[in-house]
Amino acid sequence: MMKSILLLLLIPLRTNCFSLITFDVDGTLVKGSGQAAAESAHARAFSHAISTVLNNSQPVASVAEALPRQLYHGSTDGLILLRLAKATLGMDSKDSFAKLEEMFACMYEFMSDMDEEEIAAHITPLPGVMDHLGTLATMKDQVMCGLVTGNVEGIARKKMKAVGIYDTRALSPPCATQRQWVGSEQYGFLGGFGSDFCSGDIDSLERNHLDRGEQIAIATNRCRNILNKDGNNMQQPLKRVVHVGDAPADVLAAKWFSERQYEEHKNSKNIGDKICVGCVAVATGSYSAQELRDLAGEPISGVWEPVILEEGMGDPDFLKACGIL
Repeated sequence: MMKSILLLLLIPLRTNCFSLITFDVDGTLVKGSGQAAAESAHARAFSHAISTVLNNSQPVASVAEALPRQLYHGSTDGLILLRLAKATLGMDSKDSFAKLEEMFACMYEFMSDMDEEEIAAHITPLPGVMDHLGTLATMKDQVMCGLVTGNVEGIARKKMKAVGIYDTRALSPPCATQRQWVGSEQYGFLGGFGSDFCSGDIDSLERNHLDRGEQIAIATNRCRNILNKDGNNMQQPLKRVVHVGDAPADVLAAKWFSERQYEEHKNSKNIGDKICVGCVAVATGSYSAQELRDLAGEPISGVWEPVILEEGMGDPDFLKACGIL
């Protein structure tokens, strides 16, 4: 706790530059009941997609039944689908990967047939989330907000609308390059999603964070595209990207992205190329503050600035931890 407080004091004010804050969903913005891993709409969508696309509509086991927790918690929808196909059908990931886009669409269609009450069943916003998002909605002259999540983009839209997070207006509009999801066009938002990137590698647990790191990169590029669009009245360059998440994959993904940014731009003479990467690791999921702190390692000022918050977005200093106050 003391280390987090000290680091907060060291983070400089960032009001003269533009920031992007990306949020994980499960365990960060929302919490699930003990039934969520097996009975939530999203959880049921996985086995539905495997059954429909790969198994002639014959039922298969749920994610929670078929996979050990480390193979789905903090992972991405794409990797989870491939692992579930392997576990339930014995299907090689090279074969199931070819059907991944079809399975993403099937998952989305499955949830599109539900009303918001069913989608929101077993999940609810965590303490402090709605209040802090409400504040961020008033700061759009200096901050963009989006999601970086393993969720299929259309499913993320459905979940954020169903639990009321979309209605805070904190999430920034989507980039023009983001795909269309029929039926949810009116509540799209910026981000990098599980449907945007999947390595297809189900054998290495490192892919849980490396795939997520690619999603941070995608969200960052989309934010830059919006800021650089002709006629945009936001003249500040993007100088800070902060990822907020509860799982080891979130911390390691942000750290990997920080290292990649540094290596790619350390010799650049264009100051607009260089960004500081932060991470607010929240101990509101299944991992302790100490576990997250150990993974984050030591900060490097202006390059890698992690903060660990035991109370997550319920901490009154959350926005300070993001470096924007």
